[in-house]
Amino acid sequence: MGTPASGKSTVSKALMQRFLQGIHIPVDDLRHMVVSGLSDMAVLVPPATLEQVRLARETACSMARNYSDNEFAVAIDDFWYSDKPDEVYCQKIGQRITRVLLLPSLETTLQRLYSRNPNEGSFKKVLEPVIRQLHTEIAAHPKTKWLVIDSSDLSVEATVDRILEET
Repeated sequence: MGTPASGKSTVSKALMQRFLQGIHIPVDDLRHMVVSGLSDMAVLVPPATLEQVRLARETACSMARNYSDNEFAVAIDDFWYSDKPDEVYCQKIGQRITRVLLLPSLETTLQRLYSRNPNEGSFKKVLEPVIRQLHTEIAAHPKTKWLVIDSSDLSVEATVDRILEET
């Protein structure tokens, strides 16, 4: 988990490549399979978006259980949300999950956001306040069950190495 632009997708893919069988499940991709009626993110998250996020997370959990039961390593790629970020996953998957929070500095996260695809310009302006808000929420949340990695100065491979060393 982490904020948007924290490196979740890149690190998840690289991590899963280290296993004989690995699958990367991006929750945002599941949400964006909605072709009619997609409710997307904003600073004030509409109830329809929360419902679609819930459905995508539950789908990710079902996929994760199915692949895990068939001897795959699984990485669910999701953004940090609310004051109970792992509640859905613990309820749906159980305690056999490792919680990893990628937490580069706010400055690094914003730099990564703005270095992304230039065609996403207006979307970046929507995401910046969301990222700022999430950084504040994360700082206030106790993370005793989480492996928190400040990847500000780490390469993707070094971040993956750190995850594998500490789990």
